[in-house]
Amino acid sequence: MTQGTRLPWERSTRMSNHTYRVTEVVGTSPDGVDQAVRNAITRASQTLRRLDWFEVTQVRGQIEDGQVAHWQVGLKLGFRLEESD
Repeated sequence: MTQGTRLPWERSTRMSNHTYRVTEVVGTSPDGVDQAVRNAITRASQTLRRLDWFEVTQVRGQIEDGQVAHWQVGLKLGFRLEESD
């Protein structure tokens, strides 16, 4: 990360009053890392609300006949907890 670059949860000071929960998921795809990330986020967004950021924590793959057959990408997903009344 370059100096002065902010992480997604550090975008602005107005976010300082929010509370986030972090969960870990693994996305998979035979088509590459990018698609594995997208698959994980798409699926997680079906049950988690207020997804705000992700961090790739692991990249691994399956090899068949000397070729990459499948990608697995571990992600941390951050989602904002709902405000209490």
